[in-house]
Amino acid sequence: MYTAKDFTHLLGLAGFSDTMLTNHFTLYNGYVNNINTMLTKFETLDQASMEMSELSRRFAWEYDGMKMHELYFGNMTKEKTEINKEGELYKRLISTYGSYEKWVEVLKAKGMMRGIGWVMLSVDTDNGELYTHWIREHEIGHMVGSKSLLIMDTWEHAYMTDYGLKKADYINAFISAIDWNVVESRYKA
Repeated sequence: MYTAKDFTHLLGLAGFSDTMLTNHFTLYNGYVNNINTMLTKFETLDQASMEMSELSRRFAWEYDGMKMHELYFGNMTKEKTEINKEGELYKRLISTYGSYEKWVEVLKAKGMMRGIGWVMLSVDTDNGELYTHWIREHEIGHMVGSKSLLIMDTWEHAYMTDYGLKKADYINAFISAIDWNVVESRYKA
């Protein structure tokens, strides 16, 4: 069973109203509750039943919704941090994208894609290549064999309360809130 993580330390985050964050935390808690309900049902259902089949199909959507929100909230901070320009992640971003600024342009462009989803910076665990890619919904678009470094939620609930249709303004606020210490520790791990 899973216990919802407490992200209330983010309340007061610049660019994110407490109302929007509280609503988002409630949504995240719903994923945790749904996963726990499903795990309980898995223990009692006939493995060959139609209900088990349908719950199994839904499991990744709920699970990834839970985990991606944890990564998303986990890579944000109220304290201003900057990427370590002497660090390996910074060097890898430059070698992959040409410059840190060009990577930020890619992140913004991916975030502005139409539709619901997420933008993820990930590293291929086999060869160390970095990818900034789109994940549709929660479970469609994950790159097998990669590790999640940075997650940006681009579903409407992440920005509409505060920004309406001004998604670009939300993306800029998100970039300002990135906790580079967390992202770099994920890269090193």
